[in-house]
Amino acid sequence: MLVVDSPPMKFRALQNKLRRSLLAQIEQGQLTGLRLAQEAGFKQAHISNFLNSKRGLSLEAMDRVLKVRGLSIFDLLDPHELNKHASIPPARAGEFANVFLVEPEIAATAILVSSSQVKEIHNFRRSFLRRLRPDLAPGRQEYERFVLMRVDAQAGMSMYPRLLPGATVLIDRHYNSLKPYRRGESNMYLVRKGDSYTIRYLELAGNNLVLRPNNQAYPIEVLPMKSGSAVADYIAGRVCYVGIET
Repeated sequence: MLVVDSPPMKFRALQNKLRRSLLAQIEQGQLTGLRLAQEAGFKQAHISNFLNSKRGLSLEAMDRVLKVRGLSIFDLLDPHELNKHASIPPARAGEFANVFLVEPEIAATAILVSSSQVKEIHNFRRSFLRRLRPDLAPGRQEYERFVLMRVDAQAGMSMYPRLLPGATVLIDRHYNSLKPYRRGESNMYLVRKGDSYTIRYLELAGNNLVLRPNNQAYPIEVLPMKSGSAVADYIAGRVCYVGIET
C-alpha cells in the first residue's frame, strides 16, 4: 500500500509526477492509455481523465498503477528528494555534483534513477556540467539530465579509438537532436534500438536512421523509424565525456 509520509512531498505532486511519467512513456510509444487501463483494471475513460488532468487517482488506484508499471514512490521523487529518501548521499554544496553510474538500459530509459539502480556515484565539477549546452526534445524535461554508464565490448570496439570497452561515458539526456555540438565533429549518441542500446554516430536518411561506427571494420546499420515517431524518440542522449582507464 502506498504511504505518503513525507510532508514536503504532497500527494497531488506525486500524482502530477506519475502523470508526466506515464505521458512520457506514451509519447515514446512504450505505452498506450488503453493498455494502462487494461493492466490496472480501470475503464479507459478513468485513465484518460487522469492523464488529461481532469481527475485524480485514489491511493488504492495509484498503488495499482505503480504496481503494473513496475514503479515505486521513489521513482516519482526528483533527484534531490530521491537522495534524501533512498539513502543516496546527497551532493555536497560546493563545486562538485553527484552523477550516478547505471546500466545502459537505465541510462536509455529511466526518467529518474532510483537507489537500487545506482552502481557507483561519481563527482563532476558543476562548472563543467553547466557549460554543456542542451538541445532538449519536448517531453524530456522530467529526465534526470546526466548519467554515467560503462561501454560494453561491442560498442567500445565499434567506436574505437574514440571509445574502448569498459570506458565510462557521461550521457547528456537533454541533448536529443542531430545538430552537431561542435563544428566538424560528429556527435556520439546513446541510441535506442528496440529493446537494445548502442553508441553510434547518427544520421537521418529519409525515414531511416543510419547508425555509423567509427571503426570501419564494423558495419553500418539502418534503423527504420516507426510511423509517427521522431528522431528524438531514438536518441537517449549525447556522449559528452569519455573516461578511459589506462
